Amino acid sequence: MEQEAEQPVRVQGGSSDGLESDRVSRVRKLLFRQMLVGIKDGRFFLGNFYCIDKQGNIILQDTVEYRSTRRSSPSPMEQRCIGLILIPSSCRTSCHVDCSIDEQLSLLSLPET
Repeated sequence: MEQEAEQPVRVQGGSSDGLESDRVSRVRKLLFRQMLVGIKDGRFFLGNFYCIDKQGNIILQDTVEYRSTRRSSPSPMEQRCIGLILIPSSCRTSCHVDCSIDEQLSLLSLPET
């Protein structure tokens, strides 16, 4: 079974097959890494990156929700365990992945055309 997981993912499509396979390989590097996603209402979700669809919706697993509470509370942040969550791309304001600077730069580098 491990050999099946190591095979490259083939993406069907038009003339941009090389670009699509590069994008898929970049996303595969993010799998199961800790990701912090902020949404428009001020909440943050910290969980393991599970998948992303073509529309940019993200699914996190083992997720914890963080939200700010009133100032009268002893703790400025309230948290609760969520588990599996889908975060629509329309709600997302920020997205950070836990990795080294070199990995971040390699993920951000643009392919030469």
